[in-house]
Amino acid sequence: MKMNGIIRTLLIGGVCVASVACSSKKAVEPAAEAVVEVVKPKVTTTIAHVQNVEQQSVFTGNVEGSVINNITPQQPRRITRLLVDVGDKVFAGKKVAELDNAALAQAKAQYENNKANFERSDELYKFGGESKANWEAMKTAYEVSKSAYENMLENTTLVSPISGVVTARNYDNGDMCGGLPIFVVQKINPVKVMINVSESLYSYVKKGMKVQVEFDALPERTFEAKVSRITPSVDASTRTFPVEIVVANAKEEIKPGMYARITMNYGSRKNIVVPDVAVVKQLGSGNRYIYVYKQDGTVASQKVELGRRMNDKYEILSGIADGDQVVTSGQVALKDGVAVEIVNE
Repeated sequence: MKMNGIIRTLLIGGVCVASVACSSKKAVEPAAEAVVEVVKPKVTTTIAHVQNVEQQSVFTGNVEGSVINNITPQQPRRITRLLVDVGDKVFAGKKVAELDNAALAQAKAQYENNKANFERSDELYKFGGESKANWEAMKTAYEVSKSAYENMLENTTLVSPISGVVTARNYDNGDMCGGLPIFVVQKINPVKVMINVSESLYSYVKKGMKVQVEFDALPERTFEAKVSRITPSVDASTRTFPVEIVVANAKEEIKPGMYARITMNYGSRKNIVVPDVAVVKQLGSGNRYIYVYKQDGTVASQKVELGRRMNDKYEILSGIADGDQVVTSGQVALKDGVAVEIVNE
């Protein structure tokens, strides 16, 4: 009996140990079989397609009169009276200023005296009563004094050589003028705008080609203009060449000094177009990239060359191909070779 009790106790203990071992094994097995699930970045995409893109460039410049004239005497003189002011319209030949005429009176007297002497000498010379040498001396003195008087007369009463608008005045009545012009007169119908164009566009810009001009001072209006002059040389330091644009201004509403934007159109060409949100700028550089979705479910960044920006789209000159599936959102979490989940609606 005692022996049977011992055997029974051992059997019960063994069963318990086996039960605990099985329970422990079952508790460990699920932990060994657990798998960590990788969350893929969610992105949206679109297909890049080739389209006809209008080839345009926008340049900026300031308005100038088509003709600019600086009115100033040949020698420093005191101003007696100014006859016009800034903003006044003048016509060719209009008097604009009177200068001190003391020197004019002296020049006139000298001229009239030399003229009388030459006329007497000329009469005597015709009848042989005057030597040729003396006649030539009298003639020279007369011509020199005449020229001096006419020059002094011209520089005592100043006139505008062109029709236009007075855009600057640098002196007041009684001032001694010198160094700066008394007035600046500009012809403002038409006006012109000078721009600097990249040398890569030299073959596209033609004299007479039409352009569109906008002015900040005249919002929501577009003026048609044309290229009037192309400088036949390129600035080696800026790699640009000057181009003159002429704008008709019959109402004279375009004023010198206004800020202008000139749009040039060179026709169209086929290039890839993508939404602007697909283009990513690399921090610390001017490089631009686009993430392209691959058939294996990953993305690759492609460096691209941008062309025109057209509202919310970019023209792509190189870097991706027609039909590429490009990422349009979710780029922050991306890098080359990352598998992504597309969540296009």
